[in-house]
Parts: sequence; structure tokens; C-alpha cells
Amino acid sequence: MKRVVVTGLGMINSLGSNVEESFKAIVNGECGIDTITLFDASAFGAQIAGEVKNFDPDAILGKKESKKADRFIHLGIHAAQEAMNDAGLVTDNKVSDDIAERFGIVAASGIGGLSNIEKNSVICDTRGPGKISPFFIPSALVNMLGGFITIQHNLKGPNISAVTACAAGTHAVADGFKTIALGGADRMLVVGAESAICGAGVGGFAAMKALSTRNDDPKTASRPFDKNRDGFVMGEGAGALVLESLDSALERGSKIYAEVLGFGESGDANHITSPTMDGPLRAMKAAVAMATANNGGELKIDYVNAHGTSTPTNDKNETAALKELFGGAENCPPVTSTKGQIGHCLGAAGALEAIICIKAMEEGVIPPTINQIESDENCDLDYVPNIARKADLKIAMSNSFGFGGTNGVVILKKYEK
Repeated sequence: MKRVVVTGLGMINSLGSNVEESFKAIVNGECGIDTITLFDASAFGAQIAGEVKNFDPDAILGKKESKKADRFIHLGIHAAQEAMNDAGLVTDNKVSDDIAERFGIVAASGIGGLSNIEKNSVICDTRGPGKISPFFIPSALVNMLGGFITIQHNLKGPNISAVTACAAGTHAVADGFKTIALGGADRMLVVGAESAICGAGVGGFAAMKALSTRNDDPKTASRPFDKNRDGFVMGEGAGALVLESLDSALERGSKIYAEVLGFGESGDANHITSPTMDGPLRAMKAAVAMATANNGGELKIDYVNAHGTSTPTNDKNETAALKELFGGAENCPPVTSTKGQIGHCLGAAGALEAIICIKAMEEGVIPPTINQIESDENCDLDYVPNIARKADLKIAMSNSFGFGGTNGVVILKKYEK
């Protein structure tokens, strides 16, 4: 199989509108969570989220075209543009025809255009079906994220989507890796995007008792692995990675950030929303086995970006699975969750967190787990509490687990010539 590397990065979230701005804020321990402004949440049990601020979709698509797409697509296009420019593969925002047919996309989102679904459902109910926007369905479909982006950048290779709840972004990285490794394309743009901060989204998760209700203190509401965690905080944003065969990247003299060493996928087969320890553990074991084989039979993981949602069950189970994987707490590498800073970006989380792993390796720093206030006897690993830590990082693992018992893990290695 072909070796697969990362040659372009792009992201947008509640802490920044690009990779450098976002990662700097994350390392500094900043928090982008605040009171919701995208809709009136005053009647909701949860009134806080990690919103993207000062974002103008008209600047991305133009005023006419932006009306045809949901906000999650706007955010995804923004991240994709940064990644494609970073990889040096576009001229006037398009790839050349000679590489277009071997350049594909994997788009990922957990929910897709929920705000437009909500809006047009209300219109249908109150004003009648004749008032529904003709762009409603195209704006809401998850695969339209890939549709808009491929049109914009002239990508004519495989056009596929991952819609696996909060594991979608990580599954998209794995799907991009598979496509290139098996010869289906030379390059794949991976884009995970989500924007579900609307009445239906917040109300739905709140009804499940999944969200933190620390509305009076947004900055400390999301507390991954802390004893007093009370649920996750929703976030929105997008992450994009250009994956490329190593041969292709070397041939064109591209900057190479990292190599995708392996991935693991599994299903819990247990409960529609409550995670197990077994499913995530099997996904991690599968990723480790593949990465070990692709790394000459040896593997030392230096850092884990955890799923770390700040929910009582996930954080306890993920900690137990990591201890089982590494043979005890004393053998575990540092583990952090960046969801305390940008919120849980659902289907975009895996793409964002893969980028965070890559930047952590590039800059030699482990992002902190903020809001580590009181220790939990069931969460007893080194979570790098509150303050970032300098470290020589060669290999990082990123975990993502989703409703329906779907799990994805990816292992990345810092590229060295």
C-alpha cells in the first residue's frame, strides 16, 4: 500500500479563524465558550456554546451563493480554502485539470444542516409548503459540503462522505487514507464541519441531559476528566487536511507535516447513546496494530488527544480503555482534551483534533486540558492540567467516539526526512 502524508491544514473554531490563530489560543489555555448568540437560548437549560465569531459567509461564497448553503458548509469551505492554499495545490482557487481526476474529497458532519432543517420546518408549518426554499434540501445534505467544495476547487476524484456522529471527522481521515493507500486517488481533501447551535440542536442534546448547565460560568463549564464535570458544551467549526501519497508529495517538493500511520474502527453494539469501554478499546488496539506494522514493527505513542467530552460516562470509560491499552496508568503517555476550550464540535471534532495533534508534534508542545480543578479517582491519568507542556512528540493518537456506538481512532507521525 502507498504511504499517506498530510501536506495542508485548515481550521476555524471558536478560538480562531485559521490554524495558527487557533492553535496559539489553545496552547495558551484560552476558552472560546460563551453565552449563545446565534439564537435566543434564554428559555433553554443549556445556554452556552463555542460559537465561531465574526464570520461572514458572504466573504466565502459571495452573497448570492452563500444563501444556498447552510452554515456548516460555509465553515467547511473556509477551512478547505486554507488547507488547499497551505498545500500549494490551487491557482485562482482551483486545481489544474491534469491532477483533478485523481484528487477527491471526504466530507464529514454529524448532523449537517440542522439549522436550515429547523428553519424550513417552521416555514412549512406556519406559512405553508409553497414558502419552503428551493435550496433547503441542497443546503442541508451532509454530502453537499463535499459538493460545494469540489465545484469550487475542481476536484473530480472520489467524492464521499462520513456521517457517523461525533466520530465522523476521524472516520473521514481514515477514509481518505484508505482511498490513497489502495490507489483510488493521489490526493484527498478531508473536511469535517459542523454547526448545530440552534434551538433543535441545543434543545435536543439538553433533553438527553448531555449538556453542561453551568450557564453562569461558560469558561469553566466544559471540564474533561474533572470530578465535577456535568456534560459537554456544544461547539461549531471545521477542520480540513490535504492527504497525499508520499510519492506525490516528494515529487512536487511539498512541505509534509505528518504521516498517517494507521487507523482503527469499531462498533459497541451496546446502546444508542451510552458508550462502553470495550468498543473504544478495540478501535485503539486496531489503530495501534496497523500503525505498528506501518512503522517497522515498533510504536511509541507520545501523546493522546482524547475524545474527552466532559461527560461522566465517556471520560471514565475512555480513561479505563487507555489504561488497558497501555498496561496501566503509569505507562500511559500524556492525555489531553481540547473540548474544554472550543466545545464539542461533533462531526468536525475528529478533523480539528487531528490538526491539533499535528501542530502539537510540529511545535513540540502538548495542549493543556483546561478546567482541571478537582481530581476524579476514575480519571487518574496525566491530563496536562491547565498549562501547556513542552515535549518532543513524534507520534500522536486521536480518539473519536459517537452515538450509535461508532468509534474511530487515527495515529499520526511527525514527518522527518
